[in-house]
Amino acid sequence: MIDLEIPLGKRTLKYRLFEMLPAVLSYGALILLVVLSLISPLLAAVYLMLIIITLLVKAVGIAYHTIGGRNRLERSQNVDWKARLSDLEQPVESFERLKDAHSRAFGAIAHVDNLRLMSADPHTFPRPSQLYNLVIIATYNESYDILAPTIQSVLSTTYDNKKIILAIAYEQRGGPAIKATVERLKKEFGDQFHSLHLIEHPQDLPDEVIGKGGNITHAGRYMRDWLPTQDIDYKDVIVTTLDSDNRPHATYFDYVTYEYVVHEDRKHLAYQPISLFFSNIWDAPALMRVVATGNSFWNIISAMRPHTLRNFASHSQPMDALVEMDFWSTRTIVEDGHQYWRSYFYFNGNYSVLPIYVPIYQDAVLSDTYLKTLKAQFIQLRRWAYGASDVPYVAVRIFTGQRNVSFLGGFGRFLRLLDGHVTLASISILVAFGGWVPLLINSQAFRDPVAHQLPDVISSMQQVATVGLIITVFLAFKLLPPRPARYKRHRTIWMVLQWFLMPISAVGYSAGSALYSQGRLFLGKYLDKFDVTDKATHESAKAARQRAKELKHTSQG
Repeated sequence: MIDLEIPLGKRTLKYRLFEMLPAVLSYGALILLVVLSLISPLLAAVYLMLIIITLLVKAVGIAYHTIGGRNRLERSQNVDWKARLSDLEQPVESFERLKDAHSRAFGAIAHVDNLRLMSADPHTFPRPSQLYNLVIIATYNESYDILAPTIQSVLSTTYDNKKIILAIAYEQRGGPAIKATVERLKKEFGDQFHSLHLIEHPQDLPDEVIGKGGNITHAGRYMRDWLPTQDIDYKDVIVTTLDSDNRPHATYFDYVTYEYVVHEDRKHLAYQPISLFFSNIWDAPALMRVVATGNSFWNIISAMRPHTLRNFASHSQPMDALVEMDFWSTRTIVEDGHQYWRSYFYFNGNYSVLPIYVPIYQDAVLSDTYLKTLKAQFIQLRRWAYGASDVPYVAVRIFTGQRNVSFLGGFGRFLRLLDGHVTLASISILVAFGGWVPLLINSQAFRDPVAHQLPDVISSMQQVATVGLIITVFLAFKLLPPRPARYKRHRTIWMVLQWFLMPISAVGYSAGSALYSQGRLFLGKYLDKFDVTDKATHESAKAARQRAKELKHTSQG
């Protein structure tokens, strides 16, 4: 079997060099500006202008994809995916009924074409009625108030609940509290699905980092052994992983099952919904709202560029593919993004991610106190930025004589992976502060007309980029859930003013977390523990603050 594992312990020299590469390039991009400023302010100005011009070109594409993605998201949510899935059950009859229809609904033409292809070769495609959706909810120590709405959201979809197999994958290290919580959930919801399974992931298993990957892989292996006892074929099961705070859109399972049926190469596909961090967006502090909205829009943009789309957070994949590759990696804290590369190399490059244009709603970061929330946000972004650990994993499989994928295809993917992490870590810092560096460290810069005007030029370009920010703010309001009754109208004003915090978000959080994670990789100080992001509701956060006050009062008494 092909080696898919990330090394634990000592790495080879080649692997270590590629681990260091993201930090070398990211920190190097910042240091280079300082060096050029000392040598020649003009060279520093040219270097910075090239970066900013490149960024502006990318910004145009980002604005275009943001608008297009938001429109597609809205249209797709209005489709009756349950009805379309039902059409696939009898494709010949459905095609005859719909072939002359002139519906303008999203994907209507493609739907009729799918029915035509199924009618011509009906044995190639499974029938929806023979399929199941296995939903694995991963939890560590989250409360009933977090988990119950997630399960209820699965129940409330338009998909047949008796075709949903639910597995709650919980951690032994979560202690007696989580065990009691999941048993309560099974008692409450157990008879409403095809079946509901409680799967405890033992702590301290060998060759595992402390993370979600080990938990959901343990659950996957459990279900691998259970499904044959029910005479359910692996190829008839679509597996979706959810975090404890995820709320799938009502049509998600119908939609993803539809796409699974109509694609002949379904085994080599993953199905990626759009993660929107809006569930508690009105409750989160302003800085967290900016981060959450920015991440949500990035997911929308990514969905509009399927050739660059990667697994992220919650996604779906066929059970037969997962069984073959032994599920997810248990050796990384970023098992979601890493799953793309794991699958890509397992299937010799014949693997891609299909966008599903409906959301899975997630929570913005919110803890019991403001300071805890600030810290939790950085920890979450630090974990995401640790996806730079995939750079050496990909590199050693591309730059080798035993390569099992196309060199050009693999090399292109490698460059996009590396560029994404370097851009995240360095560009916002260069744009925010770079124009002043030549003036601050080289007195000759005041005599150079280009370098002397550089801050003003950058400021003008930033004003142009404000157009993109205005688009983002407008679309953000179109996507926001309704304002809760507990908040007055002036809360909406703060939802606009929060965008003045964008520079702090970009530099302090996005770039800062990326530089931190890449620095850890450079030094070989690996992140081998999945730090669970605090997930608090408005009510639980309020209760926790009240308990803290009571404890303080008691101790003082």
